[in-house]
Amino acid sequence: MFTIKDFYHDFGIHLSLLIRAGEKGLGKCINLPDIERPGLALTGFMKGYSLKKILIFGRVELEYLSSLSPSVRTKRLSNVLSPKLRMVIIARGISPFPEMKNLCDKREIPLFTSSHTTSHVMQKITYFLGRSFSKSISCSGTLVEAYGKGVLIQGDSSVGKSETALGLIERRHRLVSDDVVIINKREGAYLEGEGPKISRHLMEIRGIGIINVAHLYGAVCISEKANIDVVVKLEVWDDDHFYDRVGLEEKHKEFLGVSVPFYVLPVKPGRDVVLLIETIVLNHRLKKMGVNSAKEFNIKLLDTIAKKQETV
Repeated sequence: MFTIKDFYHDFGIHLSLLIRAGEKGLGKCINLPDIERPGLALTGFMKGYSLKKILIFGRVELEYLSSLSPSVRTKRLSNVLSPKLRMVIIARGISPFPEMKNLCDKREIPLFTSSHTTSHVMQKITYFLGRSFSKSISCSGTLVEAYGKGVLIQGDSSVGKSETALGLIERRHRLVSDDVVIINKREGAYLEGEGPKISRHLMEIRGIGIINVAHLYGAVCISEKANIDVVVKLEVWDDDHFYDRVGLEEKHKEFLGVSVPFYVLPVKPGRDVVLLIETIVLNHRLKKMGVNSAKEFNIKLLDTIAKKQETV
């Protein structure tokens, strides 16, 4: 449940919000990440006008209202300022009309002013609410940021996820979250991971206990959030299992409807898992740049076979 009070607490400083009326309505829930300007509704044309959104008044709306007589202005505002509104924000630091304050107090509609421009306020609110209402799940794993790419390390318990992450941190990569990762879908197109607040910057290492990465390695080795670009599953090496040695087959894992490149990395004594994960990330970056070593090798191999067949 996301209330107007939560919105004010989380984003009030960023938007330079000052509450001017309707404090009793701060407990209202924001159910939709939608904002609107009153527009034609101020002229009395109410068709298609939504009553449950956040209403933004800019300079144009205030100038129009100032051209009306007090009685007409009160009537128009009475139509627009429905008790079902979530809240009202006046941009550019313009003081609200007394009629506006009275109606908002009477109908318990929180009324704020912001010193920012109308377009800036609308842009920021859309961004903030979009993040607040985005879909999210939590999963088991450790999220690190290596070479600017987010790597979600998964695997069975005691396979070495935290130890691998610790090795990456020693190489000056960054820890985002250990053990539990909260995955958020952003803008319907990409995934962002973060850790629970209670365990932020902390890692559990068997035989040692809880360590604070920020204290041990410095603030440069932690990150609050990171996009999830690659998923690596660690599993104990199985001699009977066939592991891909070329890399032509590209696997993906899906979270919240978004597919992410997926790699299975077998673990056994003597394998430098930290180095292998760094290699996976660097190879992933190359693929994003259009360089696929496995496909290039396959093309050369097929070309060589074709030439040999021609000489036979």
